[in-house]
Amino acid sequence: MSSKNPNGVSLSDSYPANSILELTLSPNGEVVKGLVYCTDEISNSIVIKKSLEYTTLASEYRIINASSVKTKKIISAEAPKSKVDEDGKPILGNDGSDVMEVFLPLPNVSKKNIEEREKRALYLAQEGMKHINQKATPEGQQVFDRLLKACNEVKWSGESIIVLGNIKVDPPYKSENCLLLKSGGVKHEGSLDRVKRIVGA
Repeated sequence: MSSKNPNGVSLSDSYPANSILELTLSPNGEVVKGLVYCTDEISNSIVIKKSLEYTTLASEYRIINASSVKTKKIISAEAPKSKVDEDGKPILGNDGSDVMEVFLPLPNVSKKNIEEREKRALYLAQEGMKHINQKATPEGQQVFDRLLKACNEVKWSGESIIVLGNIKVDPPYKSENCLLLKSGGVKHEGSLDRVKRIVGA
């Protein structure tokens, strides 16, 4: 639920994102012009994105307390889409006005997509934590991580690493510490040789 200013209008309604405004600030009458990047109701702040000239930076961001705004002038209710030349540089109007600063509108944000990305990131972090063995040495954890990338079927058993359910790698995690749990012909011998190569890498 958004908070309301004394006029009963939310900050985001008073200063809509992607609009270009000219704000006069108190106490010294400073004029700030730029694209409204976002607002924050809790801190009563407006974030303005300003284009910069004579610098390698494309823009700067300024946070303004809404209570310091004396006057507000709407230059554009929506950021204009600028034309660019063959080098990708913006083409400005030649009417002499300083209103033709170039602003790229903010992309639409999908809350659903953000929540899905957050869930996936949490899931991957939790899965990653399952592969960390607090008892293992750093070298052992590195060997485990290498084996996991190559074989997928890798798990800890105490301080030993079990690969493909049939190969055990004991500390100190060298190729000579790899052994078959049960023999089973050429296929298992080939898997053991491959694990030894990965461990010894």
